[in-house]
Amino acid sequence: MDAEAQLNQPTDAELIEQIDGALDGFICDKITDDLEDAVCYALFGGGKRIRPLLCLRACLAVGGSVEAAWPAAGAVELIHTFSLVHDDLPAMDDDDLRRGRLTLHKHTDEAMAILAGDAMTALAFEMLAVNIQDAETSRRCAVKLSRATRDMIGGQVYDTFGEFPESWDDMTRLKMTHSDKTGALLDASIQMGAICGDATQQQLEALEKYAYAIGLMFQAVDDLLDVTQSAEKMGKATGKDAEQGKLTYPGLLGIDGTRAEIQKLLSQALDALSGFDTKADPLRDMAKKLATREH
Repeated sequence: MDAEAQLNQPTDAELIEQIDGALDGFICDKITDDLEDAVCYALFGGGKRIRPLLCLRACLAVGGSVEAAWPAAGAVELIHTFSLVHDDLPAMDDDDLRRGRLTLHKHTDEAMAILAGDAMTALAFEMLAVNIQDAETSRRCAVKLSRATRDMIGGQVYDTFGEFPESWDDMTRLKMTHSDKTGALLDASIQMGAICGDATQQQLEALEKYAYAIGLMFQAVDDLLDVTQSAEKMGKATGKDAEQGKLTYPGLLGIDGTRAEIQKLLSQALDALSGFDTKADPLRDMAKKLATREH
């Protein structure tokens, strides 16, 4: 990114501070104190805010503003956090740690964790409806987020129960699982940000290609870290996917093959942004960081 563009772009830390402030202010006094404590424990537990950052960066890339997209950014983080809380439950992944801390159901109990996830889902759509003033923009964002949430849950069904069409080979099953389970919400983050920035159809289509590539890349990196990093570094249990016989990139391609796939997907993501100017450089940088992250 050139020097002038850097000066005009807020830092990730500045954006995260705005996102957290918006979330905290929106949740305050909307739910009972014990439920609010549970929601805030999960929501402010050290997440990297990848999805809301992608949302805001996409809005800026098409010429929009942070102010236009912050409700969408907050909403997508609420949905993401709800999904983590429910994924950690004993009936799902049965995890005790998340980001180096007790998972919510271990910190409180299962009932409160379920209810906190439910509350975050409702709050996400309220955040869109109340804070996006243009009715058509609000509607489009709500449709994107609701469909992504549906697809994310469908991907979790694939991952948990393995109910695939018999005609799919293992790689198709893996890609379909993760394009839904992980990629759908990443795509919604980017698309909602672009919608809030009044993106053209051509820009939306390019960003959809970018989102698809980083969605698969994100999961490939996750799978790789699960077999190459320690639980201490990851802040959660590792090696569980292989133990449970789940389809993973290293399981199908090996470690070296997975690394090659990550580089291929990174190239596809960067190619998708070829028609954007330097305002999209933070999206390019995020793709590179996601490809090389270590936790």
